[in-house]
Amino acid sequence: MQQETIAAIATPPGEGGIAIIRVSGSEAIAKVGAIFKPRIKDRALNQLHGYQMILGWIVDDQGQPIDECLLAVMRKPHSYTAEDTVEIHCHGGVLAARQCLEQVLGQGIREAYPGEFTQQAYLNGRLDASQAEAVIEIIRARSKKALNLAVKQLSGYNSRYIHRLEDRLIQAAALIEASIDFPEEVGEPDYEEIARLLAEVQHHLGQLLAAGKRAEIYRSGVKVVICGKPNVGKSSLLNWLSGRDRAIVTEIPGTTRDIIEEYVNIKGIPVRLIDTAGIRKTEDRVEAIGVQMAQQAISEAALAIFLLDITSGITLEDEEVFHSLNPDRTIILINKDDLVEKQIDHERIQACFPGIPVIFGSVREEQGLNELQNRVEAMILSGLGREGEVEMLLSARQQQILQDCQEHIESVSEILGQVSLDCLAVEISELLEDMSELTGKSLKADAIERIFRDFCIGK
Repeated sequence: MQQETIAAIATPPGEGGIAIIRVSGSEAIAKVGAIFKPRIKDRALNQLHGYQMILGWIVDDQGQPIDECLLAVMRKPHSYTAEDTVEIHCHGGVLAARQCLEQVLGQGIREAYPGEFTQQAYLNGRLDASQAEAVIEIIRARSKKALNLAVKQLSGYNSRYIHRLEDRLIQAAALIEASIDFPEEVGEPDYEEIARLLAEVQHHLGQLLAAGKRAEIYRSGVKVVICGKPNVGKSSLLNWLSGRDRAIVTEIPGTTRDIIEEYVNIKGIPVRLIDTAGIRKTEDRVEAIGVQMAQQAISEAALAIFLLDITSGITLEDEEVFHSLNPDRTIILINKDDLVEKQIDHERIQACFPGIPVIFGSVREEQGLNELQNRVEAMILSGLGREGEVEMLLSARQQQILQDCQEHIESVSEILGQVSLDCLAVEISELLEDMSELTGKSLKADAIERIFRDFCIGK
C-alpha cells in the first residue's frame, strides 16, 4: 500500500533565520518540483541525486516568486522517513513559511499529523519503536545526561540490549522444542539450564527497571526545597545555585514571603529549586500565608536543604522547622561558617539531628557549596543502582512491559517441570511476544498511536 505524501513546517513558529518545510512521500520530488523555479534554468529538482541542494524560488500559481529557497533532496531509502524527501529552506518569517507550505499543500499533498514523519520512519523499518521514542526524548531533554541517554537510545543501544535478552529466551525455547520434536533422541529438556536462562533474563529486567528510574530523574528532574527560619541565607543559596540574583537578599528577617522557584542543573540533574519563606510564628497575614506555602512545598519536595545560622545557635524555631521534614530526605547546611562568632559545633548537631548529613559552609564565601551539590546528587540517586551498571531511558510504556515480563518469567519459573512441554513452549512463546513489544516488532495500532501522539508537528 502506497503511503500518502505529507508535508509540514519542521521548525518552531516565530521569526528566525530560516524555516524548514519537510515533504515526504513517493510524490514529494515531482510535486515540489512543480512549484519550484531553479536559479539555474537547465537544472530540475528531479535531476538531483540524494543529499544535493539547489537554489531557486517557490512560485505561486501564476509563476510569481513567493520566496527564495534552498531545496535539499534525499532519496529513499536514505532519508529520515526512508521515503523520497524534500526539505524547503525558506526565510524564517511566519508568513513566508506558511505561504510556501500552502503552495506545497496546493499540489494535493496532505499536511502531516504530529509525529507522522517519525511514524513513517518506524513503519518503513528505519527506526524501531524504542528508537522512535528516543526522538521525542532528545527534543524534550532538560539536562546533558538526559540528552546523552536519548542519543544512546536512538543509536539502537536499548534495542540491542533487549535483543540479547530475547536470545536467552530463544535458547530456552529451543531446549523445549528439541524435546518436543525429538523425544527419543533428546529426552527431557535440561530444566536447570532453562531455569538459569530465565533467572538471567529476570536479573537483567530488574537492572533495566532500576536504570529507568534513575534515568527518569535526569529526564523529569526533582523538586528540592530550601527551608529554615528567617534570615539564615536561603535566598542567597538560591541565587548562588541559579547563577543569578533571583531572590531579594537583605538583613531584614522575613524578606521572602512567597514561594520563589527556579530551575537549576545540579550535577546533571534538572532541579526545581524552591526558596521558601522563613518558617516562624508571625502576626503578619501575608508572611503567615508564605509560611503555610513553605510548609506545603516541604511536604511535596523530594529533598530538603535545611539551613541553620552558625551565629545564632540551634533555636526553638530551628527545631520546629526540622520536625516538619523527612529526616531521610534532608541535608543540613550550617551557614555563615566564615564568621568568627560560632554557636553551633559538631557535637551539638549530632545531639539534635542524629544521622542527618551536615555540611559546614558559607554561601557568601562559597564554602562547602560543591560538597552540598555532591550530597544532593547522591541523595537523589540513592537506591537507584550504581551509575554505569546499565544506563537506559525507559518510557512509561516500556516500564510497564518490563514489569509484565518480570511477572511472566516468575510464573513460568514456578511451573518448570510441572506442566506439559507443549504448555511450557506456549508460555515461553508468549513471553517472547511480550518482549518484542519493547522494540515494536509486535505492536498493535493503539500502541503505535500512543508512541507518536505527543510529538510535535513536523517531526
